[in-house]
Amino acid sequence: MENTTSLQGKTILLVNTGPIKKKFILQRLKKLGVYIVVLHKEKNWADPYVDKWIIADTFSHHESISAVNAFIKGHQKIKIDGVLTFWEDDVLLTSKIVDRFNLIGIPYAIAKQARNKFLFREFCEKNGLPFPQHRLVREHRDIHKVAKELKFPVVIKPAYGADSAYVMKAVDKDELLRTYDFIKENISATSEETSSLADGIEIFVEEYIDGDEVDIDILIQNGKIKFYSIADNANKNKGQFFLDSGQSLPSGLPPKDQKALIHMAEGVLEKLGIQNGCIHFEAKSTNNGPVPIEVNLRMGGDYVYSYIKGVWGVDLIENAVKIAVGYYIDYQKPESPQKYIVGWDLYPDSSGILAELDINKDLREKKYLEEINIYKEVGDSILLPPDGYELMGWITVSGDNLLDAKDNLKEALSLISYKAVKFNHESSLGKTARADRFSAAVLNTNLILQNAKFEKVRLISLENQRNLQIGVTGSSHDGEPDNMGSELQHSTESIIKTLRERGYRVRFFDFNNVSKAMSDLRRSDVDLVFNAYEQIDSHTGTKAQITAILEALGIPYTGSRSLDLGLCQDKIRFKKLLSFHNIPTPKWHYAYGLHDKISSDLRYPLIVKPGDVDNSIGITKESVVKNLKELEKQRKLIVNDLHCPALVEEYIPGDEYHVSILGNDKETVRVLPLARSIFKRMPKGYPHIYSYEAKWKQRKNSIYKKITVQCPPKNISPKLEALITEIALDTYNILHCQDYGRVGIRVDAEDNPYVIEVDPNPIFSLHNEMPRVAGLIGLSYGDLLEEIIGLAVRRYKKYENLD
Repeated sequence: MENTTSLQGKTILLVNTGPIKKKFILQRLKKLGVYIVVLHKEKNWADPYVDKWIIADTFSHHESISAVNAFIKGHQKIKIDGVLTFWEDDVLLTSKIVDRFNLIGIPYAIAKQARNKFLFREFCEKNGLPFPQHRLVREHRDIHKVAKELKFPVVIKPAYGADSAYVMKAVDKDELLRTYDFIKENISATSEETSSLADGIEIFVEEYIDGDEVDIDILIQNGKIKFYSIADNANKNKGQFFLDSGQSLPSGLPPKDQKALIHMAEGVLEKLGIQNGCIHFEAKSTNNGPVPIEVNLRMGGDYVYSYIKGVWGVDLIENAVKIAVGYYIDYQKPESPQKYIVGWDLYPDSSGILAELDINKDLREKKYLEEINIYKEVGDSILLPPDGYELMGWITVSGDNLLDAKDNLKEALSLISYKAVKFNHESSLGKTARADRFSAAVLNTNLILQNAKFEKVRLISLENQRNLQIGVTGSSHDGEPDNMGSELQHSTESIIKTLRERGYRVRFFDFNNVSKAMSDLRRSDVDLVFNAYEQIDSHTGTKAQITAILEALGIPYTGSRSLDLGLCQDKIRFKKLLSFHNIPTPKWHYAYGLHDKISSDLRYPLIVKPGDVDNSIGITKESVVKNLKELEKQRKLIVNDLHCPALVEEYIPGDEYHVSILGNDKETVRVLPLARSIFKRMPKGYPHIYSYEAKWKQRKNSIYKKITVQCPPKNISPKLEALITEIALDTYNILHCQDYGRVGIRVDAEDNPYVIEVDPNPIFSLHNEMPRVAGLIGLSYGDLLEEIIGLAVRRYKKYENLD
């Protein structure tokens, strides 16, 4: 398009980055010299291209507009020259921003009329434009009415849908009823593929229009169409479902039909009042003339940008920006295209896990190859209707004419082979018989997604593990700078920062909001979760629950299973297990209530601990008791105030050793250097223990700085070191710890070791013990994190049963 006006220095507010497959848009904007401000719920893959972020949930229009307003007030030197979105989800939000900040674009009242397909049909009817007969349906009795008033076949679809999701054909009333039930049961705005439904999930039915389906891509400025391109769609009809299959450009329709289509589109845009924008218009060319189907108020997706630039030399991204900032554009469309292009969407035969993908190297050398984009990797899930609406990728090829381009496409597709398997032979995936094609779609979808995550981790090579997308679980804290919460937050932040520096894509899941975290996890593309949690929203006793959630969602993770985490936290069952296996531990007893008797065989002093929480919660310097009166006082505090059973054990006054262990089996298990805590310098009245205050309040009470921590221990006999190591390893294995963990051991004056705890998920802040002792053998903090991820990958590789 002939326009040499530079966009250098212009500021565009981009609403939503879209998924990573939209990276080409950000790259192009950057090359144009545009200053990019992005409104999005979080920083993501687009960060290298973004100059400023405005963080807000774009599903909440009020929150987003308030955030934009605050940004403008707080950055008065940055003038936003225009606003754009390339993502269907945010067309309405973008129009509200146009209205609120007086920018060039499509006003909200117009956008809502076009965005809602049912309202668009009503608009066409009111304004004398062609339209299919249609009815809104809200319940079963509406279906019965539709069956009497409309001619079959009919199409049932969401009013706010996109990409043919939940667009289905029905040939009679019974099929329409079943289809309606399926859509109502499964339609959701929470998945990435159908997030456009966040604007509403109204459903309507319309008569099926027979004809040639086309896309008309339009640049309109000041009410005048500056450019248009008509592309022919391949048959979308896949039985009862509709899927994008492919397109060819320029259109092969007769010139009179093309002229009628653009005349119809121009009339629709004029009557809607659309003055400025990049429009993706969908229509049908029928024997009775053109019929509008949809007016999408943003650039078309996938290969639309690529082939329009290839055929007509028009850059839709550049010109969309110029329209948004008010730069005049002019273009004289040539009589003949630069080339003929056919695009094709790549789908396997059925939903499943991508088990095979091979692109012949000769394809890359073919002159006709314009572009090929593959979104999936071997091991990824692919969900086709009725399980989901996903695309494996797409390809565009060119030719000297349309027939030549189609022949080239046929050859190109022969050079690409791929296959999705329905289920693993050890899995239940795909084995559930369906009463009809919809009845188990949700079950099938969940199984595919769960197994795909396991399969991806299983298939990845260790040298490529940085290609994994890592989730980090934890909980944010706004408490004092010297407490457990701030330490946990520091740990989480250190993990995220370090992994990102090493090239991992990392996403944080904040379990202070459990329902949101679960929803985000379910929708996310994370391959493996690094568990950095300790407690949910400061609630004790929740350590195993997040892992149980990961297990239920079928997401691979680092560290031990929820069952074993819960066992380690339940100190009474933990002690019973140690006793059963003859692991030395201080003599002990327990009480679930105030009337339970404590064994008189125990010798004072004793230590009284909460029976089912960790991190020294509930342990104070008064926890070590010297007589029955003090014992009963501590028991009462634990049972009544903490609502926990009380564990009572003989107090071992010696040094405390922490034994950090990595690995899962004989091939990978190794014990890191020991760490020893010495309490001899503690003043009188302070028992030699890690109370909660000693562990988390050291900066506020200098007394606890008198605890000497040696990494590694000094002057320890080889015999004692070997004995501690052997007992720790036995304990680690008995508790079925996975990937990493830490065993706590007390040693009395006669060098007798006693196991007092196992922490399968120790805190991972930079200065915590495990990173410190790992550093003694040359493992940096980042190396340690990567080794744990690698151990988890090896562990999943050994899984034969994916259930």
